[in-house]
Amino acid sequence: MPDETKASGPQAASLGAILATRRAEASRGAQEATGLDEAVLERLVRAFYATARRDPAIGPLFRGIEDWERHIARIHDFWSSVALKTGRYHGQPMAAHAPLGLRPEHFARWLALFEQTAREVCTAEAADYLLERARRIAISLEHGVAFQRGELPRPMAAPGHILAASETRTIP
Repeated sequence: MPDETKASGPQAASLGAILATRRAEASRGAQEATGLDEAVLERLVRAFYATARRDPAIGPLFRGIEDWERHIARIHDFWSSVALKTGRYHGQPMAAHAPLGLRPEHFARWLALFEQTAREVCTAEAADYLLERARRIAISLEHGVAFQRGELPRPMAAPGHILAASETRTIP
């Protein structure tokens, strides 16, 4: 019996066109609401990494990156997908971050630097929009990394409040 839940042939092409149209509409909506575009995102990513690479707390995490232009392009694709809904990023953020030995203080510092950079580079609306997403991403990655270490992640804090590293618990 054929699987009627999977589109094929003309149905798949039609579905693909519908999804592409919806993605383009979502991207335009995000751009109109925030003033974000690809150029702003690239400036943000470049400015953030220029600062983060020099930061004593998180700078050492980036020492293994050999091709910075490739990394910048990949992270730009990531933020384009997150903020403008372009769908360009196809990586696995958890797999990329898991081996880095990240601790809660790294996530807190990343967020602080990201917020500082977003507020310098973007409009207030764009910075708020990006920071909401950045906080969710940081929480998700922090929890995933903690689980991989066999720890229960820290409880979520109110926006703008960073919990102390001591609030992480080891799973018995």
